[in-house]
Amino acid sequence: MMTPWHIAIVIPARDEEELLPRCLRSILTAIAFLPANVTSDVVVVADQSADSTFALASETLRHAGVVVETDAGCVGSARSLGARLSLDRSNVPTARCWLANTDADCEVPETWLVDQLVWAEAGYAAVAGIIDVDSFEEHNKAVPERFRLSYLLHPDGTHPHVHGANLGVRADAYLLAGGWQDLATAEDHDLWCRLRLAGQNHIADARLRVLTSGRRIGRAPLGFAGALSAHNELVI
Repeated sequence: MMTPWHIAIVIPARDEEELLPRCLRSILTAIAFLPANVTSDVVVVADQSADSTFALASETLRHAGVVVETDAGCVGSARSLGARLSLDRSNVPTARCWLANTDADCEVPETWLVDQLVWAEAGYAAVAGIIDVDSFEEHNKAVPERFRLSYLLHPDGTHPHVHGANLGVRADAYLLAGGWQDLATAEDHDLWCRLRLAGQNHIADARLRVLTSGRRIGRAPLGFAGALSAHNELVI
C-alpha cells in the first residue's frame, strides 16, 4: 500500500500585511478540499518584512503551518528556505511529498491542491499553472485587453508560462533538479528548465489558475508586476 500524499504549501512574503491574509484564507480553504488521508503543511517565509506580515501569518495559520523570518532579500532564497523547512517537517518519502508554491499576493481556488494531486497521481513530477489579475485599477483602461491578448494559452489547454505563484513539484524531482536557486528574479523559469533537463515528466495546465495582484510595483525586480506595468507604455 502506497504512502498517502503530503502537500506542503510554500509562500514567500515581503511586507504583505495587506494581501497575505487573503492568500492564507484561500490556502486553508483549498486544504479543506483535500481527501482525508492527505496531510498538509503551510510554510510562510517572511523575507525582510518590516510590517506585520509575520504576526498576521502566525495568527491566521495557527496549527496549520509555520512562519519563519529571513533577511535574504531574495525570492529564490526565500522559496528555497521554505522548501527546505517543508521537507524537514514532512514525515513521508520525498516521492510522496508535493511542494505547492504560490505568492503572498495571490488567491488560489478551492480546488487548487486537489487539481495538482490529480497530476501527481498521474505520475507527473511538476505542473505549471497560469495567473490572472485581480484588479487593473492601477493601470490605464487599455491594459486589461492588452494583457489578455498577450497572455498566450494554447487550444489544447497547455501554455508557455511559468510562475512561482502557481507551480507544483514533487519533492524528489525538486531535489534531483537542484531546488530553488538564490535568484532575485526568474527563479521559477530556472527551476522549470532544470526539471526539464533532468528528464522529469512535467506539464503546463491552463486550468490551474490563481489570481494575483495587479499592482504596478511588485516585490521582485523584473517580475510580473513590471511586465504588467509595461502594457501602460505601449503605443498603438
